[in-house]
Amino acid sequence: MTSPHATPCPEPFLPSDPKTAARSRIADFARWAARHQGAEGIQDPTDYQALHRWSVTDLEGFWAAVWAYFAVDATTPYERVLAEETMPGARWFPGAALNYAHHALRNLHPDAPAITALDETGAGYEITGRELRARVASMTATLRDLGVAQGDRVVGYLPNTPHAVIAFLATASLGAVWSVCGQDYAPRAAADRFAQLQPTVLITADGYLFNGAAHDRRAASLELADALSTLKATVLVDHLGLTWPESRRTGLTVPWDDAATRTEDLTITPVPFDHPLWVVFSSGTTGLPKGIVHGHGGVLLEHLKILGLHCDLGVGDRLLWYTTTHWMMWNLVVSTLLTGATTCTYDGSPAPVARPDVLWELAARHKITVFGTSPQYLLAMAKLGIEPSVHDLSAVRAVGCTGSALPASAYPWVRDHVGTDVQLASTSGGTDIVSAFAGSAPTTPVWAGELSAPNLGVALAAYDSAGRPVVGQVGELVVTRPMPSMPLYFWNDPDGSRYRDAYFGAYPGVWRHGDWITLTSHGSVIVHGRSDATLNRNGVRLGSADIHDIVERLPEITEALVIGAEEPDGGYWMPLFVVPAPGVTLDDALRETIRGAIRTGASPRHVPDEILAVPAIPHTRTGKKLEVPVKRLLQGAPAEQVLNPSAVDDPDLVAYFAGLGAERRQARRPHTVEDVS
Repeated sequence: MTSPHATPCPEPFLPSDPKTAARSRIADFARWAARHQGAEGIQDPTDYQALHRWSVTDLEGFWAAVWAYFAVDATTPYERVLAEETMPGARWFPGAALNYAHHALRNLHPDAPAITALDETGAGYEITGRELRARVASMTATLRDLGVAQGDRVVGYLPNTPHAVIAFLATASLGAVWSVCGQDYAPRAAADRFAQLQPTVLITADGYLFNGAAHDRRAASLELADALSTLKATVLVDHLGLTWPESRRTGLTVPWDDAATRTEDLTITPVPFDHPLWVVFSSGTTGLPKGIVHGHGGVLLEHLKILGLHCDLGVGDRLLWYTTTHWMMWNLVVSTLLTGATTCTYDGSPAPVARPDVLWELAARHKITVFGTSPQYLLAMAKLGIEPSVHDLSAVRAVGCTGSALPASAYPWVRDHVGTDVQLASTSGGTDIVSAFAGSAPTTPVWAGELSAPNLGVALAAYDSAGRPVVGQVGELVVTRPMPSMPLYFWNDPDGSRYRDAYFGAYPGVWRHGDWITLTSHGSVIVHGRSDATLNRNGVRLGSADIHDIVERLPEITEALVIGAEEPDGGYWMPLFVVPAPGVTLDDALRETIRGAIRTGASPRHVPDEILAVPAIPHTRTGKKLEVPVKRLLQGAPAEQVLNPSAVDDPDLVAYFAGLGAERRQARRPHTVEDVS
């Protein structure tokens, strides 16, 4: 399949500015690496492609340079950078002992803001480096008193506020393992994740803000606590100022103010490089969400690289990136602290009805240098006629964008309405590596509709159907050499079979991510969308099984199928197809019943864009729903390229869904962005 972008090198939409590039941290790193690490082929420190070539041909030299350049502080030194270059199973920096939390706190100025807490009302407050360290020390002591030891799990049911950052750093400082979920997830959906971990302590808030309303989550929090049988204690956060039931404020519950305001000295436990740091969940298409385990050292190095070099963050900078706590961007946003820069938390809708430009207002007020968002947000701003430049955005030097492919039409809008010199840094990565495969840097040009380049240390390739690398053609996104932040393992996967099947089943020894990409002849990357069935709404992965389970419990519905399809205009269409029970008609009332069940049983993010009645759901002859084939049919792929009709339990349904896709494209119904979160 040939990419429509496979043309001679076009003029970049925004060339790299020579002065900005020369004084960037990535250029300084290139000069340092050439001088101290013997980096070959780097004659010009602003030549990104030369630096990238070295970073993937000399993996040990490159990652040793990242370690030394950022002065990673290990209690015991490493024996070798990469002891075993295998995928899966690469052994990075054996012998080293360190702790992520130590590095997150060590570069903070004691009297400068470490965290700026913001919300959709425009309010905010700051926590200095000294205050953050004191609160982490207090929470660390509290967790230790509650019986949390190295390797135990602490989980958070929390909005994006400083409470989550403090709780995570305290957990990490003990060598315990962290996991967090946003409170728009129903208790059952959160328990599906957390119960797998058998956590020792739950930290939960009384609620969160969204679109002008305060959402009371006290009952949901206590329901979740009751569902986690291994808990020794629950820490109750008074974020909204609601009163917790008195019966739950004694015994095995601790108010946040008691837990985080003690006067304690911070003690941090050194752990091996590959000791588990956190578990992030990526919902699959069947069964329980899978827990992806990342290590202290791998996350530390990967996030220093992407935030310190690609995002050019350091002391004095401020990052505001809209995210929820269960999106991997939250993990990356917290890591802003590693660079000594200020990170911002934000509680609320990115575009509340009452003040849809509040994020731009806050970016101006707090002198944000890197502003991060999603394609859907930028497209919604354009549709709403928002004019960000009415605010003083002179401090903003880059707008980061991730979650899905950013259409070329968004680039002129950012230039014309945010700033002519602002770099639009479109990025693509995943929860799986809790980082990015491709993006931008101060030394890369920007081409509209394209990601500037593969990231440093990422041996990125596009494979055709025969497993051969191709340029200028659509192929599977693969990574041919290991990265330090690839998962250590999946939770509850003792023999590693689920992990191997997830990434290495198609090409043994090569990571297959599940995206369609094109590598262009001028070095950029074009992302065409998911090649698997995982839903990816605004950068938050959702499991189709979560939705199917809820809808199919309704007596009016026989079966359901949800898919997520990327559209040419940059939109994302997530329809739900249902087979009504005999004698039942899908009317507006039933549609609202379905939406309500999904909203309550999973989260508002899971609610589909449309609900359509179909005669049946296609399956393989062994009974598996054909999610990916249906998605591709709806996107216009020829049926003969999608699947073999003889493998379908009802071959007539292939033509039926192909017809639905044709009707939609012909009608060209505009995609309505109802929820830009």
